[in-house]
Amino acid sequence: LVLDAAYAEYVRRNDYEAGIELAGSAENVVMTRTFSKLGLGGARVGWMYGPAHIVDAINRIRGPFNVNATAIEAGIASIRDRAHIERSVTHNEKWLTWLSAELTGLGLRVTPSVGNFVLIHFPDDKKHSAAAADDYLSARGYILRRVTGYGFPNALRMSVGTEEANRGVIDALKTFLKS
Repeated sequence: LVLDAAYAEYVRRNDYEAGIELAGSAENVVMTRTFSKLGLGGARVGWMYGPAHIVDAINRIRGPFNVNATAIEAGIASIRDRAHIERSVTHNEKWLTWLSAELTGLGLRVTPSVGNFVLIHFPDDKKHSAAAADDYLSARGYILRRVTGYGFPNALRMSVGTEEANRGVIDALKTFLKS
């Protein structure tokens, strides 16, 4: 069993457990983490915790030098920068709440999230579909992710961005939905 705890920093609920205890006590469970939320997505660096025999098996099948030394050092430094992590989480909480409220106010449905993104569901009409919205936003420099391949043909995934980007997407969607 692989527990993906990629967004663990963002979850502030008391009932959330990332799985580290289970991964430390069960013989068939690992927990994985990523550094993408700390600005290292392009470095393709992450970590896994679990039983020694599983970690050993993964090490034997992975390619040699699959993570470079610079990425490893950047990952270590990012974990140690607790102030940056806290600023990022605080920023995310503020803007995730704001985006969800604004999008709902535009008549769009938003899947509840505790990560650093929102899943925006668009109307079924062709004029205001997710694909049409994505084309409209892309033409204005806003890149959202189509999630058709994940079973959501009429939704877009939007990462929480800077204040300017968040407000820009909302303003653009207001115009798009009125068209």
